[in-house]
Amino acid sequence: QVHLVESGGGSVQAGGSLRLSCAASGYTYSTYWMGWFRQAPGKEREGVATINTGGDSSTYYADSVKGRFTLSQDNAKNTLYLQMNSLKPEDTAMYYCAAGTVNWVRPPLGPREYNYWGQGTQVTVAS
Repeated sequence: QVHLVESGGGSVQAGGSLRLSCAASGYTYSTYWMGWFRQAPGKEREGVATINTGGDSSTYYADSVKGRFTLSQDNAKNTLYLQMNSLKPEDTAMYYCAAGTVNWVRPPLGPREYNYWGQGTQVTVAS
């Protein structure tokens, strides 16, 4: 089992920044990929960014956030971060951290490719 706890969400003005944190505990050594997803009301959950924690730490970003969002990790703290800059109103959503135990060859950005999920943290961007 892997337990994930997100934090860092909040309300900001457009153009502002937030940093989300995802603290992992449990059998974290069993994970190969960790990612961030978001879900706005009435919309499907979409992948935002993912990192190959069980391999070369390569990162992959959805086109909608590329150049604005940055993943990083602190292995000593078992914590994954998502730095979000130049936020837009369309970034408003519940953000979820996820961990997957399958060693996918390609970067996984589909919700079904992850086994464990956090409870989510709300991000609201005002125009």
